[in-house]
Amino acid sequence: LTGFCRADRAGWSVEAHDDRRNTSQGAPDISVPAQKGAFPRHIGRTKGGLNSKLHAVCGGQGRPVRLPLTARQVSDFRGADVLLADLPDETEEVIGDRGYDSNKIRQSIADRNITACIPPKKNRTSKPSYDWHLYKKRHLIENMFAKLKDWRRVATR
Repeated sequence: LTGFCRADRAGWSVEAHDDRRNTSQGAPDISVPAQKGAFPRHIGRTKGGLNSKLHAVCGGQGRPVRLPLTARQVSDFRGADVLLADLPDETEEVIGDRGYDSNKIRQSIADRNITACIPPKKNRTSKPSYDWHLYKKRHLIENMFAKLKDWRRVATR
């Protein structure tokens, strides 16, 4: 019951409230709620629901250095802008998947004297070469993502 009406002696109706609506009960309201949009949520809407995309900057052994988060519908090109800005100064090689294949990203990497190992997209007309043996090291990064998914229950507590 959320409440009911009854008539008092003078004939006016008075609403009696349920105890659960008493403001003195429950958690104290000591903080002001955050403004809507104050913090970026990086949650995108897709066919499968609300999702986000995790990008990674990893060291030579596949350990994460930085993990920026973007909304799911944001292309990998925008995620690459965040990743390239966060690269450590001692970076020698960048390994990326086909989603990061663009002339802008390749030029940005080359301007910093870093070797780019990104396979070309299937629909690309001029296919730049890449070191296939170096690209095989990408499994270290994929293993890192697999471990994050495996240990998600522990990491989010």
